[in-house]
Amino acid sequence: MNAVSISGLEKSFGATRVLDGLELEVPAGAFFAVLGASGCGKSTLLRVLAGFEAADRGCVRIGEAVVDDGVRPVAASRRRVGHVPQEGALFPHLDVHANIAFGLPRGERRRGGARVAELIASLGLDGLERRRPHELSGGQQQRVALARALAPRPTVVLLDEPFSALDPDLRDKTRTDIRAALRALGTTAILVTHDQDEALSLADHVALLRDGRIAQSGTPRELYRTPADADTARFLGDANLLPADDGLMLVRPEDLRLGPPDGAAWRTAVVTAVEYYGHDARVQLRCEDAPDAPPLIARTTGGETPEVGQRVSLSLPPTTHRVPHPAPVGSIA
Repeated sequence: MNAVSISGLEKSFGATRVLDGLELEVPAGAFFAVLGASGCGKSTLLRVLAGFEAADRGCVRIGEAVVDDGVRPVAASRRRVGHVPQEGALFPHLDVHANIAFGLPRGERRRGGARVAELIASLGLDGLERRRPHELSGGQQQRVALARALAPRPTVVLLDEPFSALDPDLRDKTRTDIRAALRALGTTAILVTHDQDEALSLADHVALLRDGRIAQSGTPRELYRTPADADTARFLGDANLLPADDGLMLVRPEDLRLGPPDGAAWRTAVVTAVEYYGHDARVQLRCEDAPDAPPLIARTTGGETPEVGQRVSLSLPPTTHRVPHPAPVGSIA
C-alpha cells in the first residue's frame, strides 16, 4: 500500500505554474526523498501535502483518504501528517518533554507521558527532558522537532531540509540517527532536499523534481547509474557524457580508469587539475587528441592520485548506460 499517492497535481501562484501535472507514489514505510534545485517546486509540494496550501487541480491521497481533490482540501489538522520545518521551530519557553507533548492532541497532552518517553528513548534524548531549546545542540533540536511531529503517530512525516543548517559533522550524525529512528518506528518519511549526497545516501526511493514535474523516480542506484536523460545524470553528480550511436554514453568518474601512458587504452590524456580529499581525489583530464573538448573527470583513491601535468591512459568500463540526448558541441567522440 502507498502512504501517499499524487496524480495530476497542479499549483500556481499568479501566472507562475509551480507544480505542473505532478505524479508521485510513496510506498508505506519508505524513507522517500524529493530532490531538486532551488525553485523547482519542492517546498510547494510539501506545503500541499501538509495542507498549508490547496491544490488547484489533481488528487492527493494519504493512505486511503483523499485529502485534496482540487476543490475541497482537508484541513491540515485532520490529515495525520507530521511536519518538521527547516529550523525545527521549537517553543523556546517549553522544555524538551513539553515540546514533544505539544505534538499530541490537546486532550492527551497531560496523560501522554508514555508516548513522550518512548520517543525520547527512540531519538536518543534521554537525560535532556528538562532542557530548553537554547540549551540543546542543533542536532538535538532537530530530534526534538521530529519527536514532536511523531507524537500523534502520523501516517507520514514531512522533513523540510531539516539538516541544512547543521555543521557537516553534526549533519551526518543527525541524519543517520534520525533515519535509524524512523526505520525502527516504521514511519513513512518524505524528505525534500537540494543535496544530492543526502538524498542518495539516506533514501530508499528518490524522485527528482524538475520544473514542477517528476523527471525520474526510483532507487538511488537506479537514478545514479541509469538516469533518464543528460540533465538528470549531471544533477546527480559528475558525469562524463560521450557521443554514441544511440545517444550519449554515461561514464561516471569512478568508472574511468587511469593507467600508464604507454598502456593499451581508449585515450591518452594530461592531468590538468587535482582536488585531493584524503580518501579519494577528483582528477580533471584533457584528452591529447581533443584538446578543445570539455575536460573529463575521474575519481581515484587517495593513494593513487596522479600529479598535475602527468600523462595517463584512459580506459572505459566494460558496460555503460546510454542517455537519449544529442551530443554537445565540442564533445569527445
